[in-house]
Amino acid sequence: MRARSHSEVASLAEAQALLGLTGPADGEALTAAFRAAVKAALPSAPGGDADRFRRVIAAWRLIQSHEARPLALAAPPARPPSPPVVAIGPMDALNGGRVAVRLAGRTLDVRLPKGLRSGEHLRLRGAGAGGADVYLPVLIRAADGLRVLGDDLFMEHPIPTRLREDGGRLEIDTHAGARSAWIVAGQTPLRLRLKGLGLPARGRRPQGHLFVDLRPSDDAPSAAEDLLIRFTRVWTPDRLAA
Repeated sequence: MRARSHSEVASLAEAQALLGLTGPADGEALTAAFRAAVKAALPSAPGGDADRFRRVIAAWRLIQSHEARPLALAAPPARPPSPPVVAIGPMDALNGGRVAVRLAGRTLDVRLPKGLRSGEHLRLRGAGAGGADVYLPVLIRAADGLRVLGDDLFMEHPIPTRLREDGGRLEIDTHAGARSAWIVAGQTPLRLRLKGLGLPARGRRPQGHLFVDLRPSDDAPSAAEDLLIRFTRVWTPDRLAA
C-alpha cells in the first residue's frame, strides 16, 4: 500500500512550482493556484495525468503543513496587515498595462509589466507607512476564455465531429490571431500545444505555450464555413466601397 506523505515533493520551492507559483503565496492567491493546478491535472480531464495529480495534492499538503508550523519562541515582530491582492486577467499578464489599486484609503495607478505570474509581487516604492515599500501579491484569474497555470495559457475551442473523426486542418482563433493545426483522425487526447503563445519570458521564467482543449461540437463550423466567415469579415461592404 502506498504511504501517504509529502515525499513525492522534495521541497517547498518544488511544491510552489507545481501549483504554478513563483514564490510564497497565501489566502486567496494560494487557493486559486491550487484549484487551477488540480483541475489541469485531473486524470479524467483531457491531458490530465494521475501522477501529476497526486503530486499536486502532495504539494498542497506540504505548503499547508509548512504554514501550520507553530511560531518559534523568538518570533519576529508582528507584520502589518497583508496588502491587497492584485487580481488581473490573462491578457493583462500577456501585454502588461495599468490597474487601479486601493491601498490605505488611496487609489493608486499601478503599472503592470508584461509576463507577470501568479504569486509574484508588484513593488510600490514609498507607498507604505513612513515611506516604506509595499509589495502587492499578484493573482491571475481566468478571463476572456483563457486561464493561466505557471507559464502556460489554456483555452477551449470547438471542433466539428466530422473533423475529429476524419482528421484535417483546423483554424483556431487565439489571442495572437488565427493559428492552423492538423488534426489526426480519431486523435486523443483532444489537446493541442501551440508553442510560444503562452506568457512571455520574464526574469528566470521561460516563454510559455498555449494549450488548446478541443471540445467536440456539432455546432462548430466546417472548414468551408469557417473560410467563408473569415472572407466575410475581411470583405465587408465598407471595405468594398473604399
